[in-house]
This record gives sequence, C-alpha cells and structure tokens, in this order.
Amino acid sequence: MTSRRNFLKGTLAGGAAAAAVSVSVSGPACARDNNPQPEGALGLLYDATLCVGCKACVAACKEVNGNPAEFSTPEQLWDTPLDTTAKTFNVIKMFRSGTMETKDDPDNGYAFMKTSCLHCNDPSCVSACPVSAMTKDPVTGIVGYDADACIGCRYCVAACPFGIPKYDYSSATGKIGKCELCRHRLPEGKYAACAEVCPTGATLYGKVSDLKAEAERRLSLKPGTKTVFQRGQLGGKDQSYENVVGHYVQHVYGEKEVGGTQVIKLSAVPFEKVGHKPLPERSASSKSETLQHTLYGGLVMPLAVLGVMTYFAKRNVKPDDDEL
Repeated sequence: MTSRRNFLKGTLAGGAAAAAVSVSVSGPACARDNNPQPEGALGLLYDATLCVGCKACVAACKEVNGNPAEFSTPEQLWDTPLDTTAKTFNVIKMFRSGTMETKDDPDNGYAFMKTSCLHCNDPSCVSACPVSAMTKDPVTGIVGYDADACIGCRYCVAACPFGIPKYDYSSATGKIGKCELCRHRLPEGKYAACAEVCPTGATLYGKVSDLKAEAERRLSLKPGTKTVFQRGQLGGKDQSYENVVGHYVQHVYGEKEVGGTQVIKLSAVPFEKVGHKPLPERSASSKSETLQHTLYGGLVMPLAVLGVMTYFAKRNVKPDDDEL
C-alpha cells in the first residue's frame, strides 16, 4: 500500500520533471512591445479650444445607442450625467479656475473636455478580458464589446487606465457600457454621431493618420491668427469654416500615452488640469502580458506553488506506524 509520504514524494518528483520538460520546450519568456495601430485606424480629434460645451454630442450619442437619460438633480428635468456610465458613453466636463472670466485661461478661466473611450492601440481591457468580450478590430482598430460573450467579471473596468468601461449594476446578467465609435453605423455609410452633430468641429472624425496630421498643423499655427477648421468628417463632405487659432499646449494627448490611442486631443489648458494625468508610453497590457508569460511560461508559477504546498504538506504529515 502506498503511504502518504510516498505519495507526496512522487507528486513532488513528478512536478519537477514536468517543469523541466515544459521549460525546455517553451524557452524563456520575452518582453513584448506595444501593439501597433492598424494602418486604417479610425478615430476622433477633439479640440477643446473649439468646444462650446453645448453637449450636442452627448445627446446624439444617447440617441444612436438607445441609452436613457440619467439625472444628477432631484427635479429630473433634463439629462445631466456627471460622468460616463454603462448608459452614458460620452460626456463633456468643465474645468473652472479663479474668476472664470476667459475661456481656456488656466488661471482665471474655464474650459471643456470630452470624456469617452480613447480606443487604445494596445488596449488593456482587451488583454484583461478572459472571454474575448472586449475586442479590437484589426482593420478599424475600434475597441468593441460583445454583451453576449461577457461574464460580468469587470476585469476590463479595473484594467482601463482611463476608467472608461462601466458596469451596469441594473442588468440582470451583467453588462458593460462604453463608446464603440458608432461601429454599428459604419455599414450604413455613417460615422460617429458625436462628430456628426458637433457645430464647431471640436470633435472631428476620420482616419487617425489624417487626424494626427491635422493636429500637428494646428499646433504649428500662430495663436490668434485665423485658419480653416473642418467639421464632421475629415476628408468627407466639406463643412469647413474659418476661426481663430487657440493658444494650444504643445502636446497631442493620446499620440504616445499607453502606446497611443485612436482618440487624440488638443487643449489650451494643461491636460493635468482637465483630468488627464500623465501616463507612460508603454501600454499596461504589454507589461502585464510580459509578467504573465514570465510567471506562467513553462508552468513555472503553478509548479512553484505546487512545490511550496507539497513542502508544507510533507512537513505536517505524521509518519505512518509502519514507517517508524
């Protein structure tokens, strides 16, 4: 009859043998770089200097996605979401400072900032999702969500560096809500509703490569001079108009943050003041996947845990009478 001591010895020996074979087959884990942006990636350019805070984009987003109004006042007279939720995918927030006399003055002024999914090049929500409910389209780069595949684990909520995916606690089965760049409108020849209705072109839709070129063009212009701004879709129907160039912060937010995003932003107020904290250029998913592959490659971590458990089990097992 096999004793408990012999069983534990055999288990430990088998685990060590399996580790040796697995490591020799898989080899050492290597750190990976940020995933690149698809060549035809679609996205948005948000220019806070052009935004007037009308929130037409918020209303249009709700309409095309079939989302209800959300209230932050007891009167409940109109839709007043304070942040993105599982039923509010896009909001305009307001920065206030000092006397609030001048728009885009960081000291005594006010400014607006759009908050929605940035559609990261290397999204941590996609990396963290265990059932592929979060996906990144290989052609458009849009980060989409499949409610039928979702198990409600909320790993995407915890993983996102921008705090965008939100869990719907009123859902019986568990559901996440976030901007999907109106991907359901693309087959109809339409584009993101927030850009379509923006009266000033503060939110502009198009290929990310073209949007980046437009952002760089604006940054190169002298503040106070006039230039032409497009509205709606860059490269689409001409809805351009002339306006004054703002005093831009010389930075395109989203160009490099966490590996780059497909929603990029311009502002006259430092991004830190409008709720956009500095982030590293390396994506969180590239770091986490490198760590996971290092720990679990060749079953290193599971076998190490097994070894520790076996050690303590063996130490606490009393010898059988026939082994004394």
